[in-house]
Amino acid sequence: MVLLAEKPHVTGPWEVRQGDIEKSPVLEADPTVKPFVLPFPTARLDKRTRKPSMSRRSGQCGYIEQRGKWFYVRFRVDVVGEEKRRYSCVRLCPVSGVGSLNKTERKRRAMEIVFENGANSVQRFREAEAVNRGVSFREQAEWWLVHMETRKRKPVKPATIRSWSHCLDKRIYRLIGDAPLSALTNRAMRDFVSALVAEGLSPNTIRIYVQTVKMIVASAVDENGEQIYPRKWNHDFMDMPEIKNAHAPSFTVEQVTKIISSATGWHRTLYALLAGSGLRIGEALGLEIGKHLSADCSTVTVRQSVWNGSVQQPKTENAFREVDLESSLASLLKQHVGERTSGFVFHSFGGRPIASQSSILKHHLHPLLTAIDCEKTGFHSFRRFRVTHLRKNRVPEDLLRFWIGHADKSITDSYSRVKEDLEFRQLCAANVGLGFDLSAPLTPIEKQPAKEVAHHCTKNDEVEIAA
Repeated sequence: MVLLAEKPHVTGPWEVRQGDIEKSPVLEADPTVKPFVLPFPTARLDKRTRKPSMSRRSGQCGYIEQRGKWFYVRFRVDVVGEEKRRYSCVRLCPVSGVGSLNKTERKRRAMEIVFENGANSVQRFREAEAVNRGVSFREQAEWWLVHMETRKRKPVKPATIRSWSHCLDKRIYRLIGDAPLSALTNRAMRDFVSALVAEGLSPNTIRIYVQTVKMIVASAVDENGEQIYPRKWNHDFMDMPEIKNAHAPSFTVEQVTKIISSATGWHRTLYALLAGSGLRIGEALGLEIGKHLSADCSTVTVRQSVWNGSVQQPKTENAFREVDLESSLASLLKQHVGERTSGFVFHSFGGRPIASQSSILKHHLHPLLTAIDCEKTGFHSFRRFRVTHLRKNRVPEDLLRFWIGHADKSITDSYSRVKEDLEFRQLCAANVGLGFDLSAPLTPIEKQPAKEVAHHCTKNDEVEIAA
């Protein structure tokens, strides 16, 4: 249970455990705000040795009996929070006179009443058993995290698992951790969204939290793989905030030029590679000499990625690709490699892969951005810069997506064989250029002759192709 800002419509004798309470910034800022409790009963621990099973039930037709001047139908229904089914009795019809029914009609009407009350409903049985067996959101979430990371079909990357775990530990467990899965309906999610808004979260962050909850609820399936709690989520009813003007920072030409000219050592090569290729930071840190670079470093092959010091598969299937580099960037990369014949292109002490991407941000890129009066952003800004530059120079869309590592947009893209034409790719890379100035370094490197960039990436056939 969780204490939140007061809402007059919420009532119920729900129990609050002090160990699960963590005040939000709103409650800490205003002690006069009275808390309210999200209306979730705590999932119960089932101590029964023989569990109820729908497969052992043949289905109820209802028992018809006469009481005075009326016929009644009796049946049993599953009730949330009760181990045994509860007897229910519904008036059927008068014995005689207006509204009376014959024997066959009474049986048919009795079956309709049994159906309307869900006495034979598999869904109602599952929802009742979920609470009675003690399946809470927290327990399902813990199983879901392990399953998403270890499943054979499309296992999720460790970085994504850590992001989900952070969302759960930060707020979700605190708000709905002890709630039974069956209680997480659109009404419950509306209160959940209201709590996140009260804590001052952005619309995009709220979307991430809500999406995480929805995936966990959908992960509960029965022995046949059917969802136990199918939901038709209604964002209007939840009053989900709209995402407007999403913040997706990107560098300008001048900013990239200043960053690279101000950086030194391997940082300069890394930033130039990110801006001139569109590689993800993990893909760049995962490059190995002798495996992923051509002899002249003009083509980079992405086959692995590095996260938190561990080598792993790239983000998606489309991330397995080849990226062609402009000649001056290829020369800079080759100079950085030097006489080495193996090992990671960018490595820490002892030749091991760089363990922390955030340390590069914190100790180098962010101070550098502050020094040039630029907004602090992440490595993805280099990637957005590269996409913008390729679009401005009208690179074929299927080639652009191939270089960036995105999926095809249509069936026509799968027909195209542009990605297999190395000579054409290198011509486009040479004609498009870098989009920034690489000729003013702080450290001495071999200066490459300037090349004229054509208005269209395939128009200037006189440009020398990087050998």
